[in-house]
Amino acid sequence: MTISSAERQIRAALPLIRFMQPRLPLPIANWLIQQGVAHVRLEPGVIQQPVSANNVPCHWLIPQNSPANRALLYLHGGGFVFGLSPQHLQMGAWLAQKMHTRILMADYRLAPDAPFPAALDDSTAAYHWLLQQGIPAQNIVVAGDSAGGNLTLTLLLKLRDSGEPLPAAAACLSPVTDLSRDHAHPEHRDPLLSPRAMQLYTRSYVGNHDARDPWISPVFGDLRGLPPLLIYAGEDEILRADALQITEVAQAAGVDVRLEIAPRLWHVWQLFLELPQARQSLEDIAQFLSSHIGGRQKNPVNPVNPV
Repeated sequence: MTISSAERQIRAALPLIRFMQPRLPLPIANWLIQQGVAHVRLEPGVIQQPVSANNVPCHWLIPQNSPANRALLYLHGGGFVFGLSPQHLQMGAWLAQKMHTRILMADYRLAPDAPFPAALDDSTAAYHWLLQQGIPAQNIVVAGDSAGGNLTLTLLLKLRDSGEPLPAAAACLSPVTDLSRDHAHPEHRDPLLSPRAMQLYTRSYVGNHDARDPWISPVFGDLRGLPPLLIYAGEDEILRADALQITEVAQAAGVDVRLEIAPRLWHVWQLFLELPQARQSLEDIAQFLSSHIGGRQKNPVNPVNPV
């Protein structure tokens, strides 16, 4: 298979990123991320508007003439320890344009200062805020990458368990779904994400809690009643097994789920918009989410006393 010049250039930079992830002090890394966010350039025609969503700092990404009664809640990745990045905002703006839909990018609290359940609580608060703005649940979709993919799934479980209205669909990009798993010896050597980084992120988020709690590791949950799911992972990434396992659990629970494994790609390659495979994947994600907005509301299913 032919490798594009963009892929060759990105691959040349990945070893340095992989090396620095677990070594750069978190305060410095997040300061650098904040500086990038302050100067990020987005897709033409997309307005960025900071907003507090039930005390959760968020960024509205609003395409021109987009309807006010539909939204995508996006939960960014970063190992639960890194904040909303310029790359996430740029990818969100691209999706907003493709979907012609407003995107609420939630900048939830970070571990280790705020371990579980802080990020999940903030994600839930942001979802509730969208409902409070008059956007019906059937017009809301949720997506997230890596740690944000975990939060996407655990948000669905939390809403379902609480008997609340569920969003119309969800997409997970390279989600981490089993924080009890020892990622020290993965099947593949991910060009971007190292086992050392995974161990650091996991310890920071889980803290003293049981890693097999379904609201931490959704592979241990009963997924009955969840809305349609689209799951993406790279063939060579450290979390491919997580994506495969959560897909199997969802299928066993009767969830409408589709898994896509991208040949030879790494963890959350969609953040590299210059990569042809990234845009192909995001096109599919945009079409999937858009196709479910406005669908019939699905009643939550209690996993203990199903109705």
